[in-house]
Amino acid sequence: MSEESRSLNFLEHIIEEDLANGMSKDDLRFRFPPEPNGYLHIGHTKAIGISFGLGEKYNAPVNLRFDDTNPAKEEQEYVDAIKEDISWLGYTWADELYSSDYFQQLYDWAIQMIKDGKAYVDSQSSEAMAEQKGTPTQPGVDGPYRNRSVEENLALFEKMKNGECDEGSHVLRAKIDMKHTNMLMRDPIMYRVLKKHHHRTGNDWCIYPMYDWTHGESDYLERITHSLCSLEFKPHRELYDWFLDQVVETNNIRPKQREFARLNLSYTIMSKRKLLKLVEEKIVSGWDDPRMPTISGLRRRGYTPNAIRKFVETVGVAKRDNVIDVALLEFCIREDLNKTAPRVMAVLDPVKLVITNYPEGKEEWLEAENNQEDDGMGFRKVPFSRELYIERDDFKEEASSKYFRLSIGKQVRLKNAYIIKGESVVKDAQGTITEIHCTYTEDTSIKVKGTLHWVSIKHAIKAEVREYDRLFMDPSPDAHPDKDFMEFINPESLKTITAYVEPSLKDAKVGDRYQFQRLGYFNVDKDTTAEHLVFNKTVGLRDSWTKEVPTAKTEQENTPQQTKSKNNLPQRKAIEIIQQLGKKYTNLPEEKQLKTKAEIQELANDVSYEDLEPWFNTAAKKVGTRIATMITLGVLLEQGLERNEDIEAFIASGIEDKYDALSAEAKAL
Repeated sequence: MSEESRSLNFLEHIIEEDLANGMSKDDLRFRFPPEPNGYLHIGHTKAIGISFGLGEKYNAPVNLRFDDTNPAKEEQEYVDAIKEDISWLGYTWADELYSSDYFQQLYDWAIQMIKDGKAYVDSQSSEAMAEQKGTPTQPGVDGPYRNRSVEENLALFEKMKNGECDEGSHVLRAKIDMKHTNMLMRDPIMYRVLKKHHHRTGNDWCIYPMYDWTHGESDYLERITHSLCSLEFKPHRELYDWFLDQVVETNNIRPKQREFARLNLSYTIMSKRKLLKLVEEKIVSGWDDPRMPTISGLRRRGYTPNAIRKFVETVGVAKRDNVIDVALLEFCIREDLNKTAPRVMAVLDPVKLVITNYPEGKEEWLEAENNQEDDGMGFRKVPFSRELYIERDDFKEEASSKYFRLSIGKQVRLKNAYIIKGESVVKDAQGTITEIHCTYTEDTSIKVKGTLHWVSIKHAIKAEVREYDRLFMDPSPDAHPDKDFMEFINPESLKTITAYVEPSLKDAKVGDRYQFQRLGYFNVDKDTTAEHLVFNKTVGLRDSWTKEVPTAKTEQENTPQQTKSKNNLPQRKAIEIIQQLGKKYTNLPEEKQLKTKAEIQELANDVSYEDLEPWFNTAAKKVGTRIATMITLGVLLEQGLERNEDIEAFIASGIEDKYDALSAEAKAL
């Protein structure tokens, strides 16, 4: 979406209004202020995208400031990881700064506030202070130390600084109003005693400033114009402004705090504390486990910066919290990898296939296209021989005419190779098929409906494949007051299998991404060695997750199904629902178009070619219906549907269409 075509979000409206009221564009400055107490996760990408995105839009500097005011939880490891993640996402910060850079200035200002009677040392227990603070409906009461003299407060604060006081014995509080309607304004704590080693200042300080005191003052010192944070900080804005009132000089830039809705994702937790628990209890292998929502975990799983940035852009900037379906994130990575990932062949659940009339000992190297989305990616050679591996579920001894794949007496095409016909099988004592015997023909002009991927047994490379599923089985695992989020852990979130891949992957490098044709997108894991390839499954070719486990079927076939309502009455066929979705498609905003596309792709699993083919003749003006038909066709082609003249003609007409959305879907095929 171009900068000109999209409307401004509410934060941009605020900035534009400030510029119209006299603020110089040259004065604009933003910041991203993470606390270095854990790894960044997908929720942080929205805050990163907003601040750095505004910096790019207005050509304004964006500071990376680490809010390092709690040495008990912060480590250099997290600082380094945060910097790596932001750089990987493609953003560049202006200055790398730390709240600890301002410890002396914050201390000096605190001294002045004590002298001005606006801060005091409280020596009560935390329980006593909490009791005096009141409730949202009851005012607080003054504590016994609120009216200490300036001299006594200065002396005690000096002792706190010098390490002469125990942790918890004293705190410095702002003197505001214990009866204030905003509880955050009831004499908030500014400093506490913490005798902990700081990752930057060492043991220089025994007192550390609280976030509310540090936040706005750091913004002011850095000349930040717009301090953007998530909605939970909206009640803090009044305190943010009160603290600024104590230090801001008239002619200096005064920062403005504004809040946006945070990013919440289904089937995911965002709490650093809870993510840490997963690591500590070894539910996952570490912060970069591919099941984790951390940026490092997503990177290891195979996600791209482009996909994550597109996701954040699609979600947009809102004023109210909501939960975004994780399927939208998965859709964005599919769209990105579809354009950029080379296609290769891999077999994850192999069964041996013998072509009985192919000469023993013969081998050929056949030409295969690397990515039909990008002609510049060229071609590669793949070896073909008498004995191959195919997927076990690509064969049935007996199947209906709607089954596209291999069966006895039926012909299918081997991708980039020949047409084969199922002849017989060999079974073991338990009745499990161990070999499929076929014959082949070199006449590739024969029309068949199915295309299968394969690898040559003689040339195949053994590889470890880690298939990941969602870590939680509940869409809101930490939203149940009466249950621990750990109860919703998915015991099947990782499945490790031995697969066979084509020999072109022998020299694959860590981080390389591929589409395993007809299976999904995979990338090379960091555990890979010269002798042992390891792949992570990034995402399937379409969303296969269902909230309810479907009842078992006698055959997993591409047959049209009718959905059932709760009263067990048949409802509309999948193709009819797809057509209805298509009618509204072009009128939807981009985010809803992406969700609708994912819904169409899921419904397409219950559509046969015979259902779809009549819709190739849809009138040109019915663009939405044609787009829905093209999306559905894409799913059938991924399942192995053989292309024919009607399919090629429909795709060609879509490519030439004047509507970009239809043309894009057609080009993808």
